[in-house]
Amino acid sequence: MQIVRLDDADNVVTAIRSLEAGTPVENVLTAQLIPSGHKIATAAIAQGAPVFKYAQVIGYASQDIAEGEHVHTHNLAFRATEAAYEFSTDLRPVALVPEDQRDTFMGYRRENGSVGTRNYIAIVTSVNCSATAARMIADHFTPALLAEYPNVDGVAAFVHGTGCGMAGDGDGFEALQRVMWGYARHPNHGGVLMVGLGCEMNQIDWLLEAYGLKQGPLFHTMNIQNVAGLRRTVELGIKKVSEMLPLANRIQRTPCPASELKVALQCGGSDAWSGITANPALGYACDLLAAQGGTGVLAETPEIYGAEHLLTRRAVTPQVGEKLVGLIRWWEDYTARNNGSMDNNPSPGNKKGGLTTILEKSLGAAAKGGTTPLTGVYKYAEPVTAPGFTFMDSPGYDPASVTGQIAGGCNLVCFTTGRGSAFGSKPSPTIKVATNTQMAQRMVDDMDVDAGTILGEGISVAEKGREIYEMFLSVASGQPSKSEAQGLGDYEFVPWQIGAVM
Repeated sequence: MQIVRLDDADNVVTAIRSLEAGTPVENVLTAQLIPSGHKIATAAIAQGAPVFKYAQVIGYASQDIAEGEHVHTHNLAFRATEAAYEFSTDLRPVALVPEDQRDTFMGYRRENGSVGTRNYIAIVTSVNCSATAARMIADHFTPALLAEYPNVDGVAAFVHGTGCGMAGDGDGFEALQRVMWGYARHPNHGGVLMVGLGCEMNQIDWLLEAYGLKQGPLFHTMNIQNVAGLRRTVELGIKKVSEMLPLANRIQRTPCPASELKVALQCGGSDAWSGITANPALGYACDLLAAQGGTGVLAETPEIYGAEHLLTRRAVTPQVGEKLVGLIRWWEDYTARNNGSMDNNPSPGNKKGGLTTILEKSLGAAAKGGTTPLTGVYKYAEPVTAPGFTFMDSPGYDPASVTGQIAGGCNLVCFTTGRGSAFGSKPSPTIKVATNTQMAQRMVDDMDVDAGTILGEGISVAEKGREIYEMFLSVASGQPSKSEAQGLGDYEFVPWQIGAVM
């Protein structure tokens, strides 16, 4: 097996390995060396004609392309999408597993009824000016000190580079406040300390008032200016966290239904195999989760561009589909007014791995969402309340996107990668799925699942999807993912900065 054809309607196929010039491929001969993962024209394509993969348009020939030629950035051009949207025309009902037969995991049931997969104490900052204090407080709690509290996964500082020099209302301010609220009330946090400076635009008191947050033994706030300086703030913060630790340690894992899982569906460092192996397998796992009453949250709006018309057909109502189209229109305007292009993605690494246009990348990325109905569309960092397959607006930049998904309530992250992203997250652990076996073996300490066996060993997408779903349950029950075991996650908290820096 040398190539993959995804649909009979396609006029390109993908090389599974590097092919020398003159290699027979279907009914043609390759015209030059074709790198692994790259596309080959199986018929002549005239300049200006569409190129099809996944039975969808991925771009237009920028010059005449002969059969057998390499199809990539030198001869394939991007054009903005002109989709005629359909709504709710491809609804496949979910056969929900009866509640008394649902799978379970060992989770932390909180007083408000939410369920966590981890039990951290969080130090959440309102502004860059309090970041150093937060890190100093967190650094005090070494593994040796925390050994006394086996039910606490750690003390994590969530610091960022914004919070001031911004408008006090509008999209940017509201998004940051949603992120702070989401982390302050995340089910993976057993205790929270919020640390501010005092004079910043993003006031902690405004957040408490807007979201009805109440201070108590496991929720404290403080400002450096009120406490009287950095050193005293760090000392007081250490004291407050020390008092929380025995309280947070009291909570025990108990059996919880899989319906309590809310999984962030992510991809990064993608290659040509992302949309063929790992993403469809994750989509199958998402379908299994939806059948259990759980939730999958797809994001990265620029990375569904060109595939959104497939998702609107799965929207449970036209209104849900229209919300998704509204996000696409916002992004088109956002990139235009900033002199950008929706085709700024794929990255150089993506292109080296065989992806040519954002349309091609998006069609593969959307496969992470499986086949079940689209039940909800959410703003960045907005609480996700609908079960099943949902979508959250976010940039394609992985740390910013995952930050929003976690703020929305995701208690697990599943991240597919072809090039080998070194990514992890707190407080929700990241499971990494490799698209190809070569990278999985090269980065064995980073990859939890090798989806390359779908092509290399003939494992079915369903089998691999079931393996990913079973890993959801294991990691949710406390098994460390590989990125988690290596300590990743402290620097991947990146709230999306929208709007002007003043």
